[in-house]
Amino acid sequence: MQSMGQAARQASQAMARAGTREKNNALLALAALLRASRAQLQAANALDLEQAAAKGLDGPLLDRLKLGDSALETVALGCEQLAAMPDPIGEITGVKRRPTGISVGQMRVPLGVFGMIYESRPNVTIEAASLAIKSGNACILRGGSEALHSNLALAACVRQALQQAGLPADAVQLVPTPDRAAVGRLIAMPEFVDVIIPRGGKGLIERIAADARVPVIKHLDGNCHTYVDAAVDIDQALAVTDNAKTQKYSPCNATESLLVHSAQASAFLPRIAALFARKGVEMRGCPRTLDLIRSVPGVRSAPASEADWSEEYLAPVISVKVVDSLDEAIAHINRYGSHHTDAILTTDHPSAMRFLREVDSASVMVNASTRFADGFEYGLGAEIGISTDKFHARGPVGLEGLTSMKWVVLGQGEVRT
Repeated sequence: MQSMGQAARQASQAMARAGTREKNNALLALAALLRASRAQLQAANALDLEQAAAKGLDGPLLDRLKLGDSALETVALGCEQLAAMPDPIGEITGVKRRPTGISVGQMRVPLGVFGMIYESRPNVTIEAASLAIKSGNACILRGGSEALHSNLALAACVRQALQQAGLPADAVQLVPTPDRAAVGRLIAMPEFVDVIIPRGGKGLIERIAADARVPVIKHLDGNCHTYVDAAVDIDQALAVTDNAKTQKYSPCNATESLLVHSAQASAFLPRIAALFARKGVEMRGCPRTLDLIRSVPGVRSAPASEADWSEEYLAPVISVKVVDSLDEAIAHINRYGSHHTDAILTTDHPSAMRFLREVDSASVMVNASTRFADGFEYGLGAEIGISTDKFHARGPVGLEGLTSMKWVVLGQGEVRT
């Protein structure tokens, strides 16, 4: 880890000097290599899937681990999208001339070296690497042991792309061992690492945040809410809620909690229960919810416990509560939510604006599925994670989240008197 840290620091200096054309060439080369190496990458991924299944990993975890055709194409497109985006590095903004004659502004610069610790999803290797390249940073990546073969194969593509573009291969390094001691060292090297970004389960992130000796950009979990307001288009609300929960169960932006205004509960809940019943989704509801869905054929239901209101299921389970006002919905979300992503479905503009202002989450939506909370969908090209912190970045962390600002002063020989 000492050697990797030294190499990353040295590479970060070269990356900070790199021109936009070099960085874009590396990203385009990486996209081409990902497509050309699909067979080899999926062969490595098959080894990880086989070992994970033998260890008893369940459906959602296996789903996160799989590197299918669509996953590879998505990360390749992400590289190309990043290459097409303006380069933020070196941009000077907010320049103002002061009465003394000097001009003062801010320049966007790379953070330097970031360490990334993540679980399961091998596509994160490419997302992190591509963002590091475009933002002019170096990075040290430590994926989960369950994806080691996949990550090593992907990292080899990244290093090859960097070399093809004339950039240092050590700008992106993958920790080659599953030994947890490597993580302990990575998060305690402030002389080499400027920020740590953990991405995984709540236990991992809490441990990293507690033990790190460098700043941490983190999100703990994704207990996302969809709230059906008193004034609502029922058909639209059904379609959005269904998508928010069932389009994919394993991501952190899937809706885990459903709140329904009492004015719409009798019209909405039996119909969404019927949709969920066909897809095998269990509804853990408050007493009023259970009364309204009891007669729906095939419905899977259970009384909600206090713990259910805070739970990130990552599975075909959803907590459901009937509320009597927008105030109650907002209070419930701010108390039990994880400050990740929450949505209101409404036709009432004042209610929508109140929800946007008062719900304390990184992404707040009106009449849209929570599944859109994603760097690719937001046009960031890719994301390195979704931060539920308020500093230094919040929400999907893309290019700007991996940069900082420094003050620049432009003068013509002025002196202070």
